[in-house]
Amino acid sequence: MNSFSVKEIIKHRISELRLKMQRTGLDAYVIYGTDPHLSEYLPAHWQTRSFISGFTGSAGMVIISHHKAALWTDSRYFLQAEDELSGTGIELVKIRVPGHPEPDEWLKTNLSSGAKVGTDEWCISARQFGILQNSLAQSGMILNESGDLLDSIWTDRPKLPVNLVYEHELRFACTDRQTKLENICSELEKSGANLQIVTALDDLAWTFNLRGNDVECNPVFISYACISREQTVLFISSDKISTELKNKLASEGIQTREYSEFSDFLLQLPASSRILFDADRTNQAIRKNIPGHCTVISGMSVPCKLKAIKTEAEISNIRQAMRKDGAAMVEFLYWLDQNLGKKQITEYTIAEKLTEFRAKQTDFRGISFFPIVGYKEHGAIVHFHVSEENALQLEKDGFLLIDSGGQYPDGTTDITRTVVLSELTQQQKTDFTLVLKGMIALSLAKFPANTRGYHLDILARKDLWKHGLNYGHGTGHGVGYFLNVHEGPMSIRQEFNDQTIEAGMVLSNEPALYRQGEYGLRTENMMVCVKDETTGFGDFLCFDTLTLCPIDIRGIDKDLLIPEEINWLNMYHRKVADELSPMLDEKLKAFLKEMTPPI
Repeated sequence: MNSFSVKEIIKHRISELRLKMQRTGLDAYVIYGTDPHLSEYLPAHWQTRSFISGFTGSAGMVIISHHKAALWTDSRYFLQAEDELSGTGIELVKIRVPGHPEPDEWLKTNLSSGAKVGTDEWCISARQFGILQNSLAQSGMILNESGDLLDSIWTDRPKLPVNLVYEHELRFACTDRQTKLENICSELEKSGANLQIVTALDDLAWTFNLRGNDVECNPVFISYACISREQTVLFISSDKISTELKNKLASEGIQTREYSEFSDFLLQLPASSRILFDADRTNQAIRKNIPGHCTVISGMSVPCKLKAIKTEAEISNIRQAMRKDGAAMVEFLYWLDQNLGKKQITEYTIAEKLTEFRAKQTDFRGISFFPIVGYKEHGAIVHFHVSEENALQLEKDGFLLIDSGGQYPDGTTDITRTVVLSELTQQQKTDFTLVLKGMIALSLAKFPANTRGYHLDILARKDLWKHGLNYGHGTGHGVGYFLNVHEGPMSIRQEFNDQTIEAGMVLSNEPALYRQGEYGLRTENMMVCVKDETTGFGDFLCFDTLTLCPIDIRGIDKDLLIPEEINWLNMYHRKVADELSPMLDEKLKAFLKEMTPPI
């Protein structure tokens, strides 16, 4: 299928949707591009944003009115969206960019008072629905819970996946199901609640020590759960769970019911139910199905909060996963060093090789996201998705940005390295070094308890800002434990997030710089927050770096580094060499030694 036909197909789908809107009395339809579990990465069945727009990024929403169409996405995807939306009639609206309207403002500009706006209540959070509903009401517009209008026009829509779930072995999970359920119920009682509805797929996988293959790169499975001291019910298709596992769960007091029975279960909840309801992580349809006689208590999902703080046993396992991943990365870097200029290598080849070397490691379970491999100007496309068709051929020139990760039962990894392929200009060295300074500054952070991520974000940006430079995405996200590579509730970014950074939380550290049409630079490690000391001024925390992989010192302008930064880099490289050398053969040990000399 050529690109022209794809654009025509998108236009045809939008026309069909507009006919459906006309028949249902809607003036606009909002597609949030997620699923009933409000996931970032989706099974094919719920990839509605891609279906209606052709945009394949992992974040964004679409609004279709009878005369206009628009897609909102963030800076990671601006270049990609411009390319994929071209010729479809859908305008790109850039999130958090001055002059670009918020979705409710766009609707108010393009619709009149009395207009009816529809959305699928199963695929929008209760909080988002309420905010949009209230905003539109101020202009005399109505937000309707109109269901999924795409289903009738999506004739070849993929079915829901029916892959079998499996247990996350206790030697890896570290904490058994009964203890986790007891901890959840104890936390519920602290908030005055007695029932937790669990809808986020990673929360469910963590709670029940189960994993699945329903979403590419994310070892999760489609289900819901209701947890209380009286009963725990897991709503999951019977096709997805073996009789043996079902019986084992039953022996532990965990009921299993069909996924399709969830709504009816909610409607029958007794008046004694006091439900802890997370409006950010639970969809509007679920909120609507909770009987009025129940008490609803607002608060963060307990599993979300608990799983974010890794236990000492989990962190120990993660360190082992990092050693395996680091060994694979060193083998890859050696392969690249030995073969560049001798054989044809493309960005797509790189992506395949990364997986090949990780697959050699014990218990490798797949990649944690599709590798982002950007050579030269492709590096400036923040989430560049490489294919055989669009891949550039590498030469000994400039930079190669590689963002990749693996899934292991003892941890999820996420690492970015920018590899130097030739002699650099002074600007290139300065840019590379400023990004590195930001990563080191955050690595060295020491901060009081109750500090939030947006307080720390400046550390990664300050040296870039001094030079009039910046990057448009966040600096750090939570990382799951053999789960999603993006995990809440914590983050390190400029935008407000009230979640404090706490000991046991694992986050990425990834400042960057992108020069459109030239190159992209990003250096990313994972790190865990740990307790540092207690003084008369309170408890202080710091970060311990988890990722083990050399940083390309050929990109560094040493004159831009202060002694503290040089010391950090030398100590880090000494640790990388000490931890990884026992896992490598002699030629790789020698190569690693060449890559990690003190500067």
